[in-house]
Amino acid sequence: DPVSLPRLGRGSMGGMLALPPGQGPHQVGCTDVMVGHTRQGLFLRLFYPCLPRAGATEPLWIPRSEYCGGLADVTLGRRWCSALLSIAIGSCKVPVSWNGPFKPHSSGYPLIIFSHGLGAFRTLYSSICTELASWGFVVAALEHRDHSAATTYFCTAEAGTEEWIPFQRVPQGQKEFYFRNKQVHQRAQECVRALRLFQGIAGGRSVPNILRQDWDLSVLKDSLDLTKVAVMGHSFGGVTAVLALVKEPSFRCAVALDAWMFPLENVLYPEVPKPVLFINTEKFQTPESVAKMKRLSSRNSQTRIVTMLGTVHEDQTDFAFLPGKLFSRIFGRRGTLDPHKTLAITTRAALAFLQRHLKLEEEFGQWDELLDGVGDSVVPDAPLCRSHL
Repeated sequence: DPVSLPRLGRGSMGGMLALPPGQGPHQVGCTDVMVGHTRQGLFLRLFYPCLPRAGATEPLWIPRSEYCGGLADVTLGRRWCSALLSIAIGSCKVPVSWNGPFKPHSSGYPLIIFSHGLGAFRTLYSSICTELASWGFVVAALEHRDHSAATTYFCTAEAGTEEWIPFQRVPQGQKEFYFRNKQVHQRAQECVRALRLFQGIAGGRSVPNILRQDWDLSVLKDSLDLTKVAVMGHSFGGVTAVLALVKEPSFRCAVALDAWMFPLENVLYPEVPKPVLFINTEKFQTPESVAKMKRLSSRNSQTRIVTMLGTVHEDQTDFAFLPGKLFSRIFGRRGTLDPHKTLAITTRAALAFLQRHLKLEEEFGQWDELLDGVGDSVVPDAPLCRSHL
């Protein structure tokens, strides 16, 4: 069967993709933000605590058909599968309120800048971004323009003109390390620019969103606490988060989900000044990669490395919530741990870590045992994690 996707007969897919709503006390809203008319600008999806609104619409998980083409190319190596992918997942929605009214917060929400993995884009971590926003964070999920996104675009100053930036494989004859190292530096710089954007908004600067959403960025002005900023990412985004700590002192800590440590140059390891929480899946990491993480934990006693048993690399993305057959056709074997449990463990560990290092008042610390475990840490009701400490 040359087609890498299951037959798309009526009903064969069940609900196709059911992303979980946030479990925290806040409802979650979401909007897209594009700033600037060149590739040096920024593109991100913002998740934030919002006010309830009757008849709220939910955004598409795959924002436009071009992203299906990019995904088909990256994951299946066959752009012609894009139409099938579009049928399978093109109508899936994210359970958040699109352009929902922002919920002001006088003492300010902490901010997380989120960096996607290789071949992904800004919406593919909606489940974890939604969950964090539901607990009172503003989360800015970047779409990187270093040719590592499945595809992305910017709007030139000419009215209505878009320029697309395709995914790029390592050029023939070029060493992968040099290619990826250049990308990771660009990505970390984009994380810093995203922080600058929010610092500008908080300082009262007017920032036009060229996507002309019905949502004014100035509502954030008095509701962000920019002394409490973290950077987070998955895979290539995980190592991007680590590098962002080196580039920007305002980032207080990083959460690296299954970080792909390969692109980081050795000379930078002693330079990482702040704590990192590495949450690894069981099947992705190599001994060399974990050794690199351990070098960081020897520099900072607050850095933690935990491994979730029964998980694969894609379990920390929204793809974990695809039905089994479709998931395994695209990615191969899936993890044995239920994706809702994976998400719960990931976010609880991240929340406990963020509470500690951003000095938050909320009580996220009930999972501190996970961060403080020595050897095999058994988490209450979920003996699923192993700590490398």
